[in-house]
Amino acid sequence: MENYTVILLIMSLMIGASGVADKIKLPAPVLLLLVGIGIGFLPEMPAVELNPEIVMLLFLPPLLYDAAFNISFSDFKTNINTISTLAVGLVFITTAGIAAVAYYLIPGMSWPLAFVLGAILSATDAVAAIGITKGLGLPHKTVTILEGESLVNDASALIAYRFAVAAVSGIAFVWWKASLQFVMVLGGGFLTGFIVARLLAFLLRFFRTNDMVIIGLMLLMPFVTYLLAEHFHVSGVIAVVMLGLGMSRLSREKFPEKVKMQSKHFWDVIIFLLNGFIFLLIGLQFPVVLKKIDSAEVWSYAGYAAVIALAALGIRLIRVYMQQFNLQRALQGKRRISEDALFDSKTSFIITWSGMRGIVSLAIAIGLPVKLFDGTPFPMRNEIIFLSIAVVLFSLLGQGLSLPWVVKKLERK
Repeated sequence: MENYTVILLIMSLMIGASGVADKIKLPAPVLLLLVGIGIGFLPEMPAVELNPEIVMLLFLPPLLYDAAFNISFSDFKTNINTISTLAVGLVFITTAGIAAVAYYLIPGMSWPLAFVLGAILSATDAVAAIGITKGLGLPHKTVTILEGESLVNDASALIAYRFAVAAVSGIAFVWWKASLQFVMVLGGGFLTGFIVARLLAFLLRFFRTNDMVIIGLMLLMPFVTYLLAEHFHVSGVIAVVMLGLGMSRLSREKFPEKVKMQSKHFWDVIIFLLNGFIFLLIGLQFPVVLKKIDSAEVWSYAGYAAVIALAALGIRLIRVYMQQFNLQRALQGKRRISEDALFDSKTSFIITWSGMRGIVSLAIAIGLPVKLFDGTPFPMRNEIIFLSIAVVLFSLLGQGLSLPWVVKKLERK
């Protein structure tokens, strides 16, 4: 009964805070974070510790599916060069960059542990990007790049994380094996998502006269797809994104208008609740993790987290502007680049500033193994979790609070 009461309290606070955020014109995720941190410090509030497997299964599939479903497939294809550059190349560059900063900055941090931290914080978050940029009136191309990057980069980050944890355990890293596994995990995710999308398309045609069954299947299949992909040790993230893209194309061609409207209203409510719940939970985690860190080291590690957050932002800034330059040079060199794929410096800065860490980084950090394969405790586990949550908070609060101002300032130029 106590857990049931806590859930109802969190849901009530989430709905109330979302309404207040809309009234005062503040990004809802930012206010929800602050509310979560505030109530997490109340003595009467029981500690709410997240199960990372539940977070990944309960939140990721519907949110990724909805984002992929609503993204324009043609725009996604037009900007695939930028999206793939940010979602794959930038993830690994960020992992290495954060690892280097952590290794030279934090006492006792080994290279394998530094790469674990880098992998955890390497990917931007689809939920954060969509939740905070919504309503800012960003250009359609900018939103497509941000959403497309955030939909794909989780898979790259999870693969980097697995290899980094294996290195901490003493398993030798072999480049060709890592590259082969990366291709297999991504390819398997694409194949799983494609097959499930075709199967779902068949079922929707078969039950085309029953609106409730159609909507029910569309709600169920993201979870089934994610679980199926993870069962075969391929990317559940990519599988769900492929499912969403496939259903998006099908809905524009085959779905009756009535079903589209019913499905949209239903999904809008689901996504509103899940989005709000996630950011409140992120805030609630901070007091829980804070208690596990030596009080004498809290301010030092908060400073390390601030430096890491700035380093991640700087790496992203450089890579995004390099991509802008590379696209312009490719077009001048008469390569197969569409003019629609180009973007200007204003767009580059907005793409940079909108790249926030979020729920995936949090879930991966909390999911760090307690012990290594030989039974010894995972070194610096609490410190890595604290750093991860602190960087997520710096990212969401710092960039999230300032993003509306940044967008307005750039629009005036």
